Amino acid sequence: MNRPNSPRSLVRVEKIALQGPGVVILTGPSSCGKGEVAAALCDLVSIDPARHLSMGEILRSTIERSKAEPGFAKLLADKYQLSADVSIFDCLDTNEELTEKVKRHLPDLERHFGRTPSRFISDEVSGAADVSQLEWLEFCTARGLLIPNRWTQDLISAEIDRALAAAKDAEEAESPFILDGYPRTVAAAKHLLGFLEQVDVPVLKVLHLSISKAEMSARAGKRGRADDNEEALRRRFEFYVDNVQPSVDYLKTELGGDRIALIDAHQPMWDEAGEERVFDLHRSIDNVVSSALRALGVPGVIVRDLLEGRREARLAAEADG
Repeated sequence: MNRPNSPRSLVRVEKIALQGPGVVILTGPSSCGKGEVAAALCDLVSIDPARHLSMGEILRSTIERSKAEPGFAKLLADKYQLSADVSIFDCLDTNEELTEKVKRHLPDLERHFGRTPSRFISDEVSGAADVSQLEWLEFCTARGLLIPNRWTQDLISAEIDRALAAAKDAEEAESPFILDGYPRTVAAAKHLLGFLEQVDVPVLKVLHLSISKAEMSARAGKRGRADDNEEALRRRFEFYVDNVQPSVDYLKTELGGDRIALIDAHQPMWDEAGEERVFDLHRSIDNVVSSALRALGVPGVIVRDLLEGRREARLAAEADG
């Protein structure tokens, strides 16, 4: 006996909200798509984009504001001991490892700033051109290099404090955060969990976006950045293996395996164009976003509705544009 088909649902879910307070951490190697996934999650689970805290954007904003706003530059110097007038070779963070790292990059530093730094160390042993703390911060941010843990810890703590203080009512105060690209080391992960406990903000989920070394290189090659050369990409992936993965393992140990989700960030979709296959970036990103939503506990039928609405909005925007 044939059973009748199930009736088609007359309801489509177009908006949901992620329960808070708390933070969703997005981590993974360079070029894995953290920013795209974070932006999609803000849209689909009703998170204010102002509560998407990207470590890369925080660092870039810090650099720009320090140059444009004397008051902000003074705040960095007075409160965080981070200044354009203090040498990276003679500051609170100076140690042998950092000194050697900066010296290795001096030729690239000089090319990056289009000049030889004007100040020089008097230490005859080092004989190295001087570089300020903020010059080093700018260079490392542009090249994807690790900066002293104290800097990232202070800056991310300040951003979370500022976002919490900006909440004007109970509903906004309960809204979750997305933390994108942080932590990147075990030391940073330890500090982050301690700070979040102090401000009573739990970790809701860690979404670990994963791509292969070959895929990371392929994506970086499409960006066309000058520093996306083979050697730099090799170092970035080694950094991911040596530092980012252990930080995720630490979070897993401290938070429990149920709060860590490994997301395949390479789920390509293709369109047929005659005899050719054309890569569909939007649908590929949607596949990754679908996996992230499911990891957050969104039922599959709702994920389908949300992504269909996202696709329709995108097509409408393209038609208007």
